[in-house]
Amino acid sequence: MSFAKTNLQDWEKLVAKQLKTEDIYKVLEKENIEGLEIKPFYTLENIVPVKLPRLEENMHLVAPYNDYLLEDAYAFLIKEEPLQLQDKAFFYEDSALNTAAAKDKNNNYFCLQDIFKGIEKGEAFSLETGKELLNTEAKRKIGVDISIYQNAGASVVQQLAIALLKIKELAELYGEDVFEQTVFRVAVGSQYFLEIAKIRALKILINQLSKEYNKEAIPYIFAETSLRNKSLNDPENNLIRSTLELASAMIGGADAVYANDYKLSETNSVSEEISFKQQIVLAYESIINVFEDATSGSFFVEDATKDIAERAWELFLELEKSGGYISNLESGNIQKLVYNQAIKEQNWLDEGKIKLLGVNLYPALDAKIAPEELYNESVIKPVRLAERYGV
Repeated sequence: MSFAKTNLQDWEKLVAKQLKTEDIYKVLEKENIEGLEIKPFYTLENIVPVKLPRLEENMHLVAPYNDYLLEDAYAFLIKEEPLQLQDKAFFYEDSALNTAAAKDKNNNYFCLQDIFKGIEKGEAFSLETGKELLNTEAKRKIGVDISIYQNAGASVVQQLAIALLKIKELAELYGEDVFEQTVFRVAVGSQYFLEIAKIRALKILINQLSKEYNKEAIPYIFAETSLRNKSLNDPENNLIRSTLELASAMIGGADAVYANDYKLSETNSVSEEISFKQQIVLAYESIINVFEDATSGSFFVEDATKDIAERAWELFLELEKSGGYISNLESGNIQKLVYNQAIKEQNWLDEGKIKLLGVNLYPALDAKIAPEELYNESVIKPVRLAERYGV
């Protein structure tokens, strides 16, 4: 059996008939906080499907390091030297734990420390810190953290442009091998499909930049749930939000995923375990962590990936004209970009364009704190959207 060939105009006529309107785009187009063009429907035209690999054959489901999770988890976020275990993966920020990596040959260690964190807080930059990190025994030796930017209110495009600025600065300071020694730490927000596209776009962008250094790098991505959209009220809503964020991270092809505690206050071992076991349910019930690039060929996700990557590359080149990452921080360019985007997002919440259950919807709370008290044009800091409402 053969089907008649159709084109874009055929689909437009069919949609117009079903919606009983002559202007389908006016009816179906929807504004989004990212400023991306979200089409009412997609076809194969102008779509080139790509399959994007991840580095870990088995995605790491990362748990907080606690005795009661040792049997359930194979990867941990640690703050102190772990017990003598076998075949585990340990992620850490404190460079002091590199001593454990040096003497422990039975497990893999991944350092998340971002050497730019000090200068982001207004402190002096230390070139020697990077040299010391890159001279350790960790499997991945240094971090590029853009999670702070997502939690501060940066757009998806801004987050990826900043990732490019950071890794380029590292490559210029320490050499091209840094591409294979870095962990990219990202926070995943509530824009489900766009967050999938963000992770995919990050892979494309880092690979593209690495080619300028005669590399074919695939970024190692550590993805965690966002704090930006969480609230103190009704923590169960936070749990639903973080489940969807973890799904985005897994489908997008992160190498490691981590769930921050869904309870922002009065956390305990139960909330910690539930937060981690969201990953277990997604991995073993939905099996979404086994596919290397599950959305490859999806018209919408492919289009969004391409659009985000192109916009992020353009912003990266624009910021590069003002110098590297450090120069743009010192001049305040990055802080101002993020500030303006964060204020825009906060205003959208106030106007109801963004909805958060228990904050501006069911019930609709009154704003208690002025945006000027929450945000600072010269400082990058995490701010939850719900803070303006006192929750």
